[in-house]
Amino acid sequence: MKEEKRQNKEELIIDAAEKVFSKYGYKNAKMEDVSKLAGITKVTLYSYFQSKENLYMALTYRGFQKLLNGYYQIIDKHKSDTGLHSSLALLDKFMDFSTENFLYNEALLNYFSAIRSGNEKKLTEAIKESIYFKKMQDIHNLLFKLAAKEVLRGKEDGSIINDFDPMFLSLHAWTMVVGYSKVLAASGNEKTSIFHIKMSNLKRIILQTAKIVLVNKMDLDEVLIEN
Repeated sequence: MKEEKRQNKEELIIDAAEKVFSKYGYKNAKMEDVSKLAGITKVTLYSYFQSKENLYMALTYRGFQKLLNGYYQIIDKHKSDTGLHSSLALLDKFMDFSTENFLYNEALLNYFSAIRSGNEKKLTEAIKESIYFKKMQDIHNLLFKLAAKEVLRGKEDGSIINDFDPMFLSLHAWTMVVGYSKVLAASGNEKTSIFHIKMSNLKRIILQTAKIVLVNKMDLDEVLIEN
């Protein structure tokens, strides 16, 4: 009962943090604002989350779990469809998630930017010590594995004929949707990007490009540009 009560309190705090971070941005958000909105003292807040970084990681973890659950829902929904259809639906889901959840999108981009580009040394000790950061590390590859599994299913049912490794194709798709997410983040969650391009059109092109890649055979030696 005590553990359940603590978990409920944590969720209440994260709910408040989500609203504060959405309003002020991570850098300008203050723990005092979070505690006031959550209806608790700063002392109580810090007894649950020892730093703003830890609280932000909790928010990042929540966002990732939401995206991951969305992936499972898509896979289940399209289990009777082809692997190609399911794979494209996952890309569509990721971009919809980015559009509909601006704060989560920004938090996940920050996380993956740090761990994927050799920036681990730039992570603060507060983040490294965060239990939510450790939880993220345990599951952050699941998105790639789930996508690769659907690509493999497409190869088996004949809807995907690209000879590249399923994980390679999943990572290729990831680069496209992350690019979409970064443009969205830079645009401040607007329907039109900073380059005056409709995000819906960019999304459509990404899906069309992904489909072309998946349904065509490709020779890696021909694709790569020789130096």
